[in-house]
This record gives sequence, C-alpha cells and structure tokens, in this order.
Amino acid sequence: MDKKKIAHSIMNIADSLESGVLKDNIKIAVTNFGSELGVDNVNDAILMAKSPLFDIVVVGTPLEGFESYEACGDDQVAKVLEDLFNRGEIQAAVTMHYPFPIGVSTVGKIITPAFGNEIYLATTTGTTHAKREKAMILNAINGIIVAKANGVENPTLGILNIEGAVTVEKKLRQLKENGFDINFASSKRSDGGSLLRGNDLVAGVPHILVCDSLTGNVLVKTFASYNSGGFYETTGYGYGPSVGQNYDKAVFIVSRASGAPVIRNAISYAYDSVKGGLVDISKSCYEAARKANLDEILASLDEKASDNQVLAPMPEKEIVTQAIGGIDILEIENAVQALWAEKIYAESAMGCTGPMVMVSDGNIEKAKEILENKGYI
Repeated sequence: MDKKKIAHSIMNIADSLESGVLKDNIKIAVTNFGSELGVDNVNDAILMAKSPLFDIVVVGTPLEGFESYEACGDDQVAKVLEDLFNRGEIQAAVTMHYPFPIGVSTVGKIITPAFGNEIYLATTTGTTHAKREKAMILNAINGIIVAKANGVENPTLGILNIEGAVTVEKKLRQLKENGFDINFASSKRSDGGSLLRGNDLVAGVPHILVCDSLTGNVLVKTFASYNSGGFYETTGYGYGPSVGQNYDKAVFIVSRASGAPVIRNAISYAYDSVKGGLVDISKSCYEAARKANLDEILASLDEKASDNQVLAPMPEKEIVTQAIGGIDILEIENAVQALWAEKIYAESAMGCTGPMVMVSDGNIEKAKEILENKGYI
C-alpha cells in the first residue's frame, strides 16, 4: 500500500471516530462535464449526495471541497476515469458518457408510477451482443447480478414481450433447468406467464425486466421524464452500472438531460452496488451460468438460424381455424415452413397475445407435436 492510500485510510478512521459513522473505503467519481442542464445541475446533485459513508471525486470542472480532476471533452473525461480505475483510486463512476466494449451493457433502475416499486431494466445502454436474443439472455444475467448486489436476494425476472422474447424465455428456462437460479415473474394479466406487457411494467410486477438495450433506453427515459414534459429527468436512478462477462469497472450512466435528483440517486445506486459486491457477484453469476451451459445455449441460436434455409412447397390450402401460440415472432415463418415440410397447411397470424400459427381442426394435434419436437413451442 502506498503512502497516499495509507494516509487516506488514517483519515477515514479519524473521520469515523469524529462522526461516529464507520466510513466504507469507497470512492465514487462523478463527472460534471456535458450536462445539457449545466455544471451547477450536477454539482447540486453532488452536494445532495454527499455522505459520511463514502467519498466523491469530481472529474470535469473542479468543485470546492472535493478532490477534483480537471477535464474537458468526453474523450478526456473517459481517459481520466480509466486512469483512476486502473490506479485503484475509485471503485465506481457516475458519468454521461463512457466507451463500453461490445459485451457490456448497463442495468437501469426506475420507479414505477402505480405503486412506487423499483424495477431493474436489463438493459438500457451498451451492447451485450450483436444478436438480439443472445443479448437479452445475457441481459437477464446482468439484471440478476445488479439486483443481488443491491440486496434483492431472490429477484423475480420477467421478459418484455418484444421480438425475440419467446425464444429468450425458452433459453432462459433451459439455463434454469441446467442449474442456474432464475425466479421467473408472472404477469398480472389473466393469461399469466413470464412474458410481460406494459401493464406489468407500470404496476411494477417484476424486480427485473429483460429487454434489449434500445428498448430499455426508451423506457428509462420515459419513466424518468414523463412528469417534466420530456426534457428534464426527475425520477429514477439513471441508466445504471456497466456489467458484462469478465468486466470489472462499475460505470454508472446518467443522461445529459438527467436532473439533480436523478444524478443524486445514481450516486446512491453506485454506492449500494459497490458495497453490495457488484464485481464479485458478476464473476460468480457468470461462472454459474457457464456451468449451466450458457455458451452452448447461446450457440444453439446460431444453429437454429441455419435449420430452415430450404423453403418447403406449400401444401393444398384448407380452412384454418385452430391457433397455436407461444412462438416467437422472429420464428413464426420458420414454424410455418416446418409444417409445410410435413405436408400440413398452415398460416401465420397475429393475435392479441402475440404471433400464432393457424392450422385446420384435423391437423391441430399433429402440428403441435411437430412444432414441439422442433423446438418452436
């Protein structure tokens, strides 16, 4: 341990004795450059978040009373943060911009309007994987990691009913069957299930809502700013910490339109996550997921994509009155092709609960058997 760290530890002990509060050895960098609402907006958040439990380091425009590092421009700010992380000077950062590698995304936290519940949105920025379904599977793991780091021991997990959701649910259930702990949420709508709709989000049904980053980004912006007309984020905890396989930097993103209350909450979110062991939990969760054949499950999506390259001829048309649901929108035409290949006429359709395959009364049981055997339902 160098002299600077020894001196810092001694000062922490002295402060703890004086205040009667045991300070954690956690330093959080907060950048006040780039806000559309001005430097004072961020500085107000820093002053509101000041706590005897942790230290705040300011990066950007120096702020009196705080350890500060001057930086101007997104690239320079990111460089300073990177250096502080590498030297072990900070354990987390709250910033408006950071260049994440592919494979890393952030888990936001919102406050839902119906009952004031908190939901972890997995994920809201970054790209966990270029393929949507793979990204959402990894996002589910990231959401579990962050929820557990924030004290939710057995978080419930739901999947937003968007493109790819049915496939994601199937693969996550395989992961669960292989030994990875997932506690699936159930929709409050009459048909239940773990594929959740907007009603469930507003009501705050799950602890974790899984979606792709672009959708999550829209959601966190909407929930944060709907009270202000859209240009000033007033509620929530921002876009959350960066998580990914083998990633060890806790970078918490806020928007350039985030108001002081949101940035203050993001600083608190950073402290709780780091204190809760975010990086260590990430390592252990990904290790458990790999033991549950995560890599093989992800690879199976590539195999599925190449299964149905040859188009089957359409059988003779017949009246279709029976619906088979539970098929992903991205696989619906492949499912139809699978039935055509078995000489069963089928059509794709869209119902109020999602996509479905329509077949005749006489073919319904055989069609279900074929689709189940091929992994579509």
